[in-house]
Amino acid sequence: MKDIIIEIGLITKFAGRFFREIIKPRFEFAEFARQCYYIGNRSLPLVAITAFIMGLVITIQSRPTLVEFGAQAWLPKMVSVSLVREIAPVITALICAGKIGSGIGAELGSMKVTEQIDAMDVSGTNPYKFLVVTRVMATTFMIPILAILADTLSLYGGYLGANIRGVVSWDLYWSQVFDTLVYSDIVPSVTKTFFFGFAIGIIGCYKGFNSNKGTEGVGQSANSAVVISSLLVFILDLLAVQITDVLNLN
Repeated sequence: MKDIIIEIGLITKFAGRFFREIIKPRFEFAEFARQCYYIGNRSLPLVAITAFIMGLVITIQSRPTLVEFGAQAWLPKMVSVSLVREIAPVITALICAGKIGSGIGAELGSMKVTEQIDAMDVSGTNPYKFLVVTRVMATTFMIPILAILADTLSLYGGYLGANIRGVVSWDLYWSQVFDTLVYSDIVPSVTKTFFFGFAIGIIGCYKGFNSNKGTEGVGQSANSAVVISSLLVFILDLLAVQITDVLNLN
């Protein structure tokens, strides 16, 4: 328990340094753009395929239950709310935690054990600002974009799933989807992905930046970055659900 508390304190201190460094000039726009490309473009195929399949499978699995109650007409409404509110954002964040979090942890861990970070510090370059700030900013901004794309593709997968055993026209399906989704569904769903992205980026950078024990430590950094960032995604999602419910009640 003591080690967990110490770890939380160190991560909080590491995150606090991020907010201090981000307001200091100069911002590394070139590195930020490169990281956005790496995180967004290279993660898009996996996110897109997963989101599409999730929408398709959830629709197919949900239809028999609704048919038993004669409520198959509610299928587009039910699927759209579940996908946009929870499934698509969380699945996107977990994919990015596995792919991006481990990648950042391994990359910075390798730089740490080969003393490249120390060399940057000696040469006058701020390694935290160049390596950490750019990556955390990139994950914070790109994961919401990936989540929005995942929402769209999962809903399209839901449309195909609805037409495997039944017949739902294109116009009717999307009309029901947009009639069901309201402001309180979409905005909290997108907002929480910014926090998912920040958590994934800061944990990956923290683990890589503090890697040790040579090449073995690099593997440990990558692995622990995935585990901790995935756990944080679930915790943040739980908090977001509770806050949204309180705001809706008010």
